[in-house]
Amino acid sequence: MVSWEVINKATIFIAEEMGVMLKKSALSPNIRERMDHSCAIVDREGRIVAQAEHIPVHLGSFKIAVKNVLKFAEELKEGESLIFNDPYISGTHLNDVGILTPIYYESELVGYVINKAHHVDVGGPLPGSINPNAKTLYEEGIVIPPMKLTDEVIKFVKENFKVPEVSIGDLNAQVSANKTGVTRIKQLIEKYGKKEVLEGWDKSINHTRNLVLQHSWKEGVYEAEDYLEFNDNLLNITLHLHVKKDKIIADFTGTHRQIDGPLNAVLGVTYSAVSFAIRSALNKDIPTNEGFYSFIEIIAEEGSLVNPKKPAAVGGGNVETSQRIADVTFLALSRFLPYIPAASSGTMMNVMMGGIYQGKYWSYYETIAGGSGARPNSDGVSAVHTNMTNTLNTPIEIAEMNYPILFTSYKIRAGSGGKGVHKGGDGIIRSFKVLSPTRLSILADRFKTSPWGLNGGENGKPGRVYIIKKGKRMEMPSKFTIDLDEGDEVIIETPGGGGYSRSYSKDNTVNY
Repeated sequence: MVSWEVINKATIFIAEEMGVMLKKSALSPNIRERMDHSCAIVDREGRIVAQAEHIPVHLGSFKIAVKNVLKFAEELKEGESLIFNDPYISGTHLNDVGILTPIYYESELVGYVINKAHHVDVGGPLPGSINPNAKTLYEEGIVIPPMKLTDEVIKFVKENFKVPEVSIGDLNAQVSANKTGVTRIKQLIEKYGKKEVLEGWDKSINHTRNLVLQHSWKEGVYEAEDYLEFNDNLLNITLHLHVKKDKIIADFTGTHRQIDGPLNAVLGVTYSAVSFAIRSALNKDIPTNEGFYSFIEIIAEEGSLVNPKKPAAVGGGNVETSQRIADVTFLALSRFLPYIPAASSGTMMNVMMGGIYQGKYWSYYETIAGGSGARPNSDGVSAVHTNMTNTLNTPIEIAEMNYPILFTSYKIRAGSGGKGVHKGGDGIIRSFKVLSPTRLSILADRFKTSPWGLNGGENGKPGRVYIIKKGKRMEMPSKFTIDLDEGDEVIIETPGGGGYSRSYSKDNTVNY
């Protein structure tokens, strides 16, 4: 009889192979180069069986998405797929287009494969479809409720996504990835037997649950608070973290109400950010499946910043609020766990731009790395994507080849990491000139608040963005849209991570 561990590892590898297929087949640099996608295997009950190690912000959102999307999947036949991107169903934001495909074996439903991929543009008024000024979902892009992926839907996408040839190419890559997943699961069943595979999935979920329950954290309620920037205001995210033997409850009671802006985070994003921080802090190899997810519970009042009511805008909640939820969860964990690092950069530093060049519309999306927080035993890492992003950069050569931009610098922002016995990682300076009229949007954070240090370590330096327009240098806020002329330059400086600890000499001077 085959071991359930073999089936478990094979299923995880299938999810990973789906991700490779998606990356290799995609047309957009955002997926092909930056790997802004995730893949998972789901059983027929809707439980996550295996998830590839891709994007943390998709980590828990699949649990939310599958639960919601399966309500629309009852009529799916073999070979058919559902497409969706409604954040209030899929659990992230409009750019993350999801594809769900059933797995049938000998006419019996045995499970599903699912993937999400960040499409660089899904319509709406601005390039990149992440609108710093959006007040509702409808000002961000086109909403696709769960529906069968048909030729009619493809026609709809072609007419509403601003770079349709790229979007259709990425959709085809997603469909191909799911087809690969379906084929591999069928091969797994043919090799080991349907009963053995389904039982193996059950055992892997139970095994993960048992692993999680072995944690030896001190029971109690641990509190923390952190802030997001919106116009001239600071929006609080308040967390009461209840640590129990059989579960962890993240209670966000007291968090700021939802706003007329894009920083609202749907429940799937909130769940993902908390799940990421908890899983990281468990400090052991934990498979990503329902056994882990069942350990975490979220309490978030409907109508709050971390669980808004539709049609609140949510584009920035996925990319910025997710970072702050992770930060506040790590801060609460640091109250009783000595190995939690200081805060990382705390922003994805989203850059969206586009326009008409040589008679054709173009749209570009990028997140810029920063510094990671210092750790109790070592410095932070410089120039790295941290926490909820986990993507790569778009190589300068690829960006210049595909878009009318010319990079003028790409280097470490020396000295931006917080001081301490262990120093925070430094951020990045990435600057470029546009080669044709361009509409630019930046949606970022940590310009007014700094990534916090721990145990006396200093905070990291906050982020900054400058625009040089007609020889005039302008310092910009963390969220804005502006029209650029040919030759205008954009200079982006990302935050450094917080420092860790400080010591005192005999004369009471501080030593870092």
